[in-house]
Amino acid sequence: MAQIHVCFLWHMHQPFYKDLLTGEYRLPWTRMHALKDYYGMVKILDEFPSIHQTFNLVPSLVVQVEEYASGKARDPFLINALTPAEKLTEEQRHFILLYFFQANRDRLINRYPRYRELFERWEGAGMDLAHASHYFSVQDYRDLQVLSQLAWFDEEFLEHDPETAALVDRARDYTLDDQQTVGRKERQILNDVLAAYRTAAERHQIEVSTTPYYHPILPLVCDSDIGAEAHPGLSLPRRFRRPEDAREQLRRSRDFIAQRFGRAPVGLWPSEGSVSDEALALAAETGFEWAASDQGVLEKTLWSACAGPGGRLYQPFLWERDGRRLHLLFRDHFLSDLIGFVFSRMDPEPAADDFIRRLYHIAEPCLQAGRDILIPVILDGENAWEYYDHNGRPFLRALYRRLAADHRFSVLTVGEALRRLPAESLHHISPGSWINGNFDIWIGAQEDNRAWNLLDEARQFVDRATQVSPTAYDIAYEEILIAEGSDWCWWYGPEHETANRAEFDELFRAHLSNVYRILGGEPPEELAHPIIRSEEKALLVPPSGYVRPVVDGEITSYFEWLGAGLYRPSRRAGAMHGGRFLVQEVHFGSDGASFFLRIDFVASELVHVPGMEIRITLEAAAGECARARYAFILGPDSVQVHEGDPLSIEARFGTIFELRLPLDGAGRIHFQVSLWHEALPLDALPMEGWIELGTTDPGEWTA
Repeated sequence: MAQIHVCFLWHMHQPFYKDLLTGEYRLPWTRMHALKDYYGMVKILDEFPSIHQTFNLVPSLVVQVEEYASGKARDPFLINALTPAEKLTEEQRHFILLYFFQANRDRLINRYPRYRELFERWEGAGMDLAHASHYFSVQDYRDLQVLSQLAWFDEEFLEHDPETAALVDRARDYTLDDQQTVGRKERQILNDVLAAYRTAAERHQIEVSTTPYYHPILPLVCDSDIGAEAHPGLSLPRRFRRPEDAREQLRRSRDFIAQRFGRAPVGLWPSEGSVSDEALALAAETGFEWAASDQGVLEKTLWSACAGPGGRLYQPFLWERDGRRLHLLFRDHFLSDLIGFVFSRMDPEPAADDFIRRLYHIAEPCLQAGRDILIPVILDGENAWEYYDHNGRPFLRALYRRLAADHRFSVLTVGEALRRLPAESLHHISPGSWINGNFDIWIGAQEDNRAWNLLDEARQFVDRATQVSPTAYDIAYEEILIAEGSDWCWWYGPEHETANRAEFDELFRAHLSNVYRILGGEPPEELAHPIIRSEEKALLVPPSGYVRPVVDGEITSYFEWLGAGLYRPSRRAGAMHGGRFLVQEVHFGSDGASFFLRIDFVASELVHVPGMEIRITLEAAAGECARARYAFILGPDSVQVHEGDPLSIEARFGTIFELRLPLDGAGRIHFQVSLWHEALPLDALPMEGWIELGTTDPGEWTA
């Protein structure tokens, strides 16, 4: 009897959140999804022995899970969750309010009445930290600390682990012991994750495939110009061509999974289903035997629609080119997206029935002809479930139960399916990804292209670093490989939004800044300024008259800066590094011969640390003179000119920072201000672009 072979491939991935130099995990989502998704998604198969599946594990994700399981991961979100509520600092309380409600409101927050109550209190306070702090007691903070973690626990633990179930039943009024129990249970779940995958792989119920190590868009790393081949006319950055990096990402990935699971993976889910002939050739050279992409890529390749009942989509292909060969299969885009985005809004049983009905509809022509058919369903294995009731487990059980009970279905790993069905030949693949059959998500927009240019500059800096130790070179190169990951440009450009967009941007620039620091260089000034465009306008008031203040680092008189311009930054986009803002506002002006600048700090003691540096870049707005940069090392009530002519500069630092620079005839100027410590950017004004002084001639100003 002809069979309907269904291949589920669940892709498990999170960005690499760790800063290699500080060792800190800047965002908690690997840990949270490890608690909620990774374990349960494979553990549920214990109930359905005939259901075989493929799990795609990205090495950079596995590394993070291992560090959390061993207790090595330094995660400020976890630290703040486990700190005794009585000992929380004001900064920690603010952190908790800002970040501990980042969860799906309907499925995660509202599932716990006390969590919902606290969220509504935060919402009622206008999500304003100063206002909300009056409405949260120590007990409120502790309940929020506990519930914000429990909401991400796997259903297996919520329902069957006695200690976890007791915490859920208690519902509120948690104790310090309960906080400690949460921390201990998290470690237990994290330690169980990889063991569950190994067990399922050893009994041959799952196949483990993988992705290039740090999840890069491989065709773009091979040659960024291919973005315009996938989308003619696309605006491109400077050409980035590093096939050697693409090969390294593939090699490391295969070696890593082989080490962790005892055998090398033969399957590859290229990041975001992104393929090109060059990328496939590298995968075949590395030892991979099959790869997968999206139906949109296949339809562009064959110049015809491939889905629908009995369509060409539902079979393997064999790509052969220049002596290299790789089996390919292509996901049914519609079916996969039903699970990812639609069925969460339906009851589990009707959703499972609908999916089975669609599988039959697709397979019917082949079954009538006595031919087997392969239907690939490939999607993210983690992010969808927070939109489902009880983390999607009722839906998955309903679906797996139907598939296991119907003899016309065989649910196989990709490798098993490839051994059962013949493959159609392909000699070329149209470059593209699962999104619109192109790479526009990751290249072409202004923010994307700027990120690629910064990556290219850092990569060239590594090439020039010939007089460094092998250890330094290796760490710097590791940072490059991390920065090549797809996740950074996923959030650049106009397509996607997240509450953590600023943190993603900050972490990408930190990885590139680390390259320079590790190799003994200085990060470019541009890395001090966010790539993302601020959505909230800063306040800019132009000068209304001349100024001639006393440069003494103190507010000598209110009137000395009267008439100066004012720049007060928006704070929506987040701080540069470490989560704290340093600069409150900047005043600026001129007396016709000199440029005056004043920097007011959020709290002056924050910058009274050894080695704090202020950098100022100044250029003529209309090209009257070349760009100049000045740098100052701040000491206790002192300023050392680090860059610039100390004989022509006045600078003082006390409660505020004050500066006088000669104008040398410049009529209109732009300037930027940034604060650095140990070669890391801490704050920058403006967050993008320049502050403009329209004229330096006081005679042209009107009050």
